[in-house]
Amino acid sequence: MYARSDMPISFPGLFGDWEFNPSPVAIDIGNGIYWYGIIIALGLILAVLFCSWRAKDYGLTEDNVYDMIVWQIPLCIIGARLYYVIFYLDLYRNPDGSFNWGKMVSVWDGGLAIYGAVITAFIVLLIFCKKKKLSFGAFADLGVMGLLIGQAVGRWGNFMNREAFGGETTLPWRMRLWTSATEYIEVHPTFLYESLWNVVGLLLIVFLISKARTFDGENTCFYFIWYGMGRAWIEGLRTDSLYLFDCTLFDKPIRVSQVLSLLLVLAAFVVLIIGKRRHPHGREALFVTRQAALAAAAAEAAGETGDPAAESATAAESAPAEETPAAPETEPVSTTPEEQGASPADKN
Repeated sequence: MYARSDMPISFPGLFGDWEFNPSPVAIDIGNGIYWYGIIIALGLILAVLFCSWRAKDYGLTEDNVYDMIVWQIPLCIIGARLYYVIFYLDLYRNPDGSFNWGKMVSVWDGGLAIYGAVITAFIVLLIFCKKKKLSFGAFADLGVMGLLIGQAVGRWGNFMNREAFGGETTLPWRMRLWTSATEYIEVHPTFLYESLWNVVGLLLIVFLISKARTFDGENTCFYFIWYGMGRAWIEGLRTDSLYLFDCTLFDKPIRVSQVLSLLLVLAAFVVLIIGKRRHPHGREALFVTRQAALAAAAAEAAGETGDPAAESATAAESAPAEETPAAPETEPVSTTPEEQGASPADKN
């Protein structure tokens, strides 16, 4: 089921006859600069800014985040496209059965899958952390918050394109789309469902899960459980799912994202249970705690060995602000004969 991108969008059960008719193309130049790409870029920027701000809470630095994102951006685009092409392979074949490689790389024509980007992101992160000797679990715990931000914002690009919607419904928040100049459908706004689901997941991690972390990777487990459950539900409503080739279950085609979501939920539950059993309470095992202990030990060792740079830095941090010394108090000088001859008792 496809909706026309040049027809208005409305929510008749909420706003009556009010309609919104945005063009998917923001700037008509070359192949066009689409709102979808602009919104994805906005989500990425917000995610990076948020993660760089919270990096210190996970034993990392802003430079770690920026170095990582240089690798992530191009590789995740490739991963998202590859995932989509693999499960829609017949769309990229020529009439003689050969592959149309030019069409495969035409990202501007649409066709990115978020799970392809997520899988690629974790593979790249694993390699990056191993090379830089950083904690994969801690970096992943930071990164999943960025993922939720990017996904929550990015889904609004689907809204601008009139895509990624669900089956027909009569619910009050139904979305009306036009399939022709005279016919419309009223469907589940699944882009909105997923965006709100991700916002709630982000808030839960920021205000609850991250504060109770006892091992690196705990936020990540929650992300896969939360996002996986939501995606499995929402994917069942959508009309444009990727399917597992010709495989069926109970005579129905198998949706790839549903299967992957459920597998990730189960795997995350197992890892979460094991992690909690090994580290039931306290924050001693966290990378940020270990980094703080190493920094404190280094500062103490520098002080014992008389490192001038370390000592001066420590002294500068601990020294109080300079104060002008007070003049010593002295007895007033007697100026009269009476005062010179007076006894202490007379003075009182």
